Amino acid sequence: MPDQTTDHSALRGDCAQCFGLCCVALPFAASADFALDKPADKPCPNLRGDHRCGIHADLRNKGFTGCTVYDCFGAGQKVSQITFGGQDWRTGSKEHARRMFDVFPVVRQLHELLWYLTEALGLDAARPVHADLRRALEETERLTRQTPEELATLDVAAHRQEVNVLLLRTSELARARVTDAGGGKGSKGKKGKGKDRRGADLIGARLRGADLSGASLRGAYLIAADLTGADLRGADMIGADLRGADLTDADLTGAFFLTQPQLNAARGSAGTRLPESLTRPVHWAAAG
Repeated sequence: MPDQTTDHSALRGDCAQCFGLCCVALPFAASADFALDKPADKPCPNLRGDHRCGIHADLRNKGFTGCTVYDCFGAGQKVSQITFGGQDWRTGSKEHARRMFDVFPVVRQLHELLWYLTEALGLDAARPVHADLRRALEETERLTRQTPEELATLDVAAHRQEVNVLLLRTSELARARVTDAGGGKGSKGKKGKGKDRRGADLIGARLRGADLSGASLRGAYLIAADLTGADLRGADMIGADLRGADLTDADLTGAFFLTQPQLNAARGSAGTRLPESLTRPVHWAAAG
C-alpha cells in the first residue's frame, strides 16, 4: 500500500462521487474560457440531472475551455460524500444546498494545500523539514473533515500562510540541490538557472531553450510565453500562470508544486517531459 502522506491519488477529482459542485457553486463570465455567464450557486445549463456534464466530450469546441482546465483536487467528492454524508444539493433543503456551495471552495483550497504538502514530503531534499511538513499535512487534513459550520468560518488565508512558510523552505532546499548538481553555479551559470523569478512579468516572453532549471517561478506570469525546449527541471512552479504558454518539448522533470490545472491551461507536445504525478493533457495530442 502507498504511503498516504506521499500519495496524490485521493487528491484528484472523482466526478462520479461528486454532485457536480464545481458546475453549480462557482461563477463564471462569458469570455474566451466560457461561452456564457453563470452566477454562483446556479447550475450550469449543461449539467444533467445525474450531476454529469452533457457536453463533457466537447467542452473545448463548445466554448468551455475553462472547464477543461479546472481541477478540485478531490474536494468535490470530499464535500459530497464526507462533509455532507452523501446528501446532494438537489434533494436537500435550500439551506443545505447553500451550505454545501459555501463549503466547497474552502475545502478546495485546503485540498490544494494537501497536494503541495504531499509533494513536499516526497522530495528527498526537503528531509530537514519533513517532520514539520507531516504535521502540517495532518492538520490540513483534519481541517477538511470539520463540520460545515466550522468550515464556513475557517480562516483559510491564515492557515495557507503558515503552510507557505514550510513550502518556501522546501523550495529553497530542493532548488539548492538542483543548482549544486550543476556545479554550484546558481545564478552565475547559464541564463536563468537557479534564479528567483517570483511574480515576474514574463507574459509573452521568448524563453525558447532557456535554462530555468532550479529557478523559482512562484506566481510568475508566463501567459503565452514561448518555453519551447526550455529546461525547467527542478523549478518551483507554484502559482505560475501558464495560460497559453508553449511547453513544446520542454523538460519539466522534477519540477515541483506544478498542478494539473496549470498544465491543462498550457500547450505542449508528445515531447514535453512531465513529473510522474501529472498526466499529459488530452488536448495536447489533438493540437499536435
